[in-house]
Amino acid sequence: MTARVSPYLSFPGNARPAMRFYQSVFGGNLEITTVGALQGATGTAQDELIAHATLRGATGVVLMASDRTPGDDGAGGSSSITLGGDEADLATYFERLSSHGTVTVPFARSPWGALYGRCTDRFGTDWLVNVTASATP
Repeated sequence: MTARVSPYLSFPGNARPAMRFYQSVFGGNLEITTVGALQGATGTAQDELIAHATLRGATGVVLMASDRTPGDDGAGGSSSITLGGDEADLATYFERLSSHGTVTVPFARSPWGALYGRCTDRFGTDWLVNVTASATP
């Protein structure tokens, strides 16, 4: 049996631009279903909220998301998404994710030998990027 973990992000009404941003970072295919398409149009602004979105990035990254609807307080605590591996593309991902966001740990050589950085993107998602030591020059 194979199990996969995919982050499911919750946004306060800006899931569409957030997921398009992540698509610009990771490439791949983005599928979006609105509340109106899923539940039937009501003629209100809620119709355009994202009921579910899935991004299948070009290198295997999978992110899912939705907008919080009225009454959904988004409770569930804080979390971070870790990108790891031995791909040079991870440095580019860090650069794109941190653009217009906040770098909390600059992308540089870590004490454990890997290239590592941490940032919060413009949509408030916390990212940790770690390029394994064996792949770094």
